[in-house]
Amino acid sequence: MSIPVGCDIGLEQHTETDQFLRIEDGQAKVMMGDSEESLTFIQTAEKDFAIIVPAGKWHNIINIGNKPLKLYSIYSPVEHPHGTVHKTQEEAEEAEHHN
Repeated sequence: MSIPVGCDIGLEQHTETDQFLRIEDGQAKVMMGDSEESLTFIQTAEKDFAIIVPAGKWHNIINIGNKPLKLYSIYSPVEHPHGTVHKTQEEAEEAEHHN
């Protein structure tokens, strides 16, 4: 993923999948919690940080740096079919709503 300056991945929850994220470049604010209104874990993260989001946790990642935030995500079990590419956040959100 490439998250523009000041943008985020969007507050979300994966009820049945754990998520691993690794920051390749940039700076982020990571937020997690048990509900949308209670994101009690807040941490800054940067290049080479890994983030584990357990299934059921609400989470968001915000680019707080001055350049695009580059990161990748691995889901377990698999969240998207092999070969899936979302070129924009809008494409990803649209696909999520149809699953």
